[in-house]
Amino acid sequence: MEDYKKGNTNDTEKEIVHSQTIKAGKRIYYIDVKKNRKEEMYLSITESKKIVSGEGDNASVSFEKHKIFLYREDFEKFATSLKEAIDFVVAEQGEYRPRRAEQQASSDEPDNLSIDIEF
Repeated sequence: MEDYKKGNTNDTEKEIVHSQTIKAGKRIYYIDVKKNRKEEMYLSITESKKIVSGEGDNASVSFEKHKIFLYREDFEKFATSLKEAIDFVVAEQGEYRPRRAEQQASSDEPDNLSIDIEF
């Protein structure tokens, strides 16, 4: 049984056949193409979020991870639903523009930022 486990360790390292990383602020998304034991490919999508607890010397860093596995027979349904959801958001709120572009494009508008400080 132990030989089987050792063999699995090497197989696990080789199971990722393609990988992409998307860095987005405090989050990192990993899109990996993996192979199962039958050599069938599937997607593993991971969201990793950096969590910092405490401050200064007492600060500790951890990562919160969420995964979904998407199998080939579901690709079309998933892609269709994802596109519909994205189209809905764009129709409701418009195309996303990075904050800097928004500030430059609307420099005539006052900032909606307010800070309430009590002493």
